[in-house]
Parts: sequence; C-alpha cells; structure tokens
Amino acid sequence: MASGRRRGLITDINVTPLVDIMLVLLIIFMLTAHLIARQVIEVQLPKAAQATSVSPTTLAVTLTHEGRMFLNGTPASPEVLRAAIQASVAKDAKTQVIVAGDKNVSHGRVVWVLDLVKSLGVTSFAIQIDPTGLIAPVLEE
Repeated sequence: MASGRRRGLITDINVTPLVDIMLVLLIIFMLTAHLIARQVIEVQLPKAAQATSVSPTTLAVTLTHEGRMFLNGTPASPEVLRAAIQASVAKDAKTQVIVAGDKNVSHGRVVWVLDLVKSLGVTSFAIQIDPTGLIAPVLEE
C-alpha cells in the first residue's frame, strides 16, 4: 500500500503542455502582428532596391493620391502641419519626420512638404518607400 501512494505522487512538473500552449500563442502572434502594425491609411509606396531602415520617428506625414495630407494618421492642413512641427522641434531638437507619399502624388507636393519640414528646423527626415522590389517606372512619351 505504501508503494501505491508513491506512484500517485507527482514529484516532477510536466512542462510539455506549457510549451505547447506557448508555441500556439507564438504562432497566433506571428500571424496577427502584421495586422496590428499595418498603417491605417492605404497608400501605394514606390519601390526601391536600396532601402534602409529608419529609426522610430516623432512625426509621420502621409500624402494620399486624392491630395489629402495626414499627420500621424489624422487629417491635417498645412497650418496644422506647420504648428505641429514647430511644437515638436521646440520640445526635441532631434525631431524626425517620415514623408509617405502615394506614388501618384505630384513630385512638387512631396518637395513642398520636405521644404517645409527642413525650413522649420528638422534635420532628420526621410521619404518612406516600399522595399519589396524595384519596378522601373513607365516613361510616357
């Protein structure tokens, strides 16, 4: 009877079910991470072969193909953009800006945003691209 009691006692912790649960959770997080990190505003970014990663930014300016402008995901006018950049530079002199312009946006519009950003004291800015591959633009004659 004493040996029957010893068999009934669990002296080790079985970690196999814990590992199974953790692997399932890891797979779920890996599959849904791109949905969480995806931008809310859909733009078609131009492609480039030489892409570099950019450190996290303070301000994100998005230009859509309809001509609308967004600052950190919210609609913004040029005055709102100017005020936000000035306020951000006043708080942090190392403010960074990323400009994401749809590939159908006028080149002049993107240059205007870059010029505004630079004139307000931002020294670190970049144009966001889609690094998945380079497709040569079609030249119309």
